[in-house]
Amino acid sequence: MQKIKILLAEDDENLGMLLREYLIVKSYDADWFINGEKAYKSFIKGHYDLCILDVMMPVKDGYTLAKEIRMTNAEIPIVFLTAKSLKEDIIEGFKAGADDYICKPFSMEELLFRVEAILRRTKKEVAGVTLTEFKIGEYLFFPNTQLLKYRNTEHKLTTKESELLKLLSVNKNTILDRNFTLKTIWVDDNYFNARSMDVYIARLRKYLKEDPSVQIINVHGKGFKLIVS
Repeated sequence: MQKIKILLAEDDENLGMLLREYLIVKSYDADWFINGEKAYKSFIKGHYDLCILDVMMPVKDGYTLAKEIRMTNAEIPIVFLTAKSLKEDIIEGFKAGADDYICKPFSMEELLFRVEAILRRTKKEVAGVTLTEFKIGEYLFFPNTQLLKYRNTEHKLTTKESELLKLLSVNKNTILDRNFTLKTIWVDDNYFNARSMDVYIARLRKYLKEDPSVQIINVHGKGFKLIVS
C-alpha cells in the first residue's frame, strides 16, 4: 500500500527535522523544506496528499504558499503551524485555505491526531461517501439543500446545523475532534463558540431522536461521535 505523502514547510531546522522524522516513524512519507519557495517548487513537481505549513517563513510565507497551492490544487488538505494565535491571524489562515490551524507550542500527538482526522474525512469524501446524501439510520440527510428527512416528514436545517451534521456523518461511528469542528465551522475555538456548538449538538440530538438506533455521544476530552447501530 502506497504511503500518504506529506509536504512539510518549516524554517526552524530543529523542529523541521523532528517533525519529518516523527511523521516517517508514524508510517508517512514526508518531504521537508526550509522555506515556502522551495516547498512550492517541490509541490509543483511532485504528488502530495497533505501539506503542513509554517506561517512565518523566509522567501515565501505560509499564507502566500497556501494560496498558490490552492490555485493548483483546490482539494489538498492544508494545516498551518504558527506561533500567532490571535483571532485575526487564525481567520487569515482559514481565508488562505487552511483545513486546520495548530498554534505553537504543540505536542506531536496533537499534530498526528489532527492529520489523521483530516485524512480520514477527506479520504471518505473522495473514496465514496456521497456528499449530496447521507443515510443516518432511518434518516436521509441532504447537505446541499440542508434537509433532514424521516419517513414522510422533513426538517429544514440552518447552515451551521447542516455543516455540523455533515462533519458528524462523514465521521460516522468515529470520534469527531471538538477543536477541529470548532475551527472548521466557527473558525475560532473560544469559550463562547464552544458553548454555541454544544447548543447545536443538542438541537441535532432532538432532530434525530425518532430513530433509537441513532445517537450523538460526547467523548470526554476529545469530541463527539455519531453512532448508528
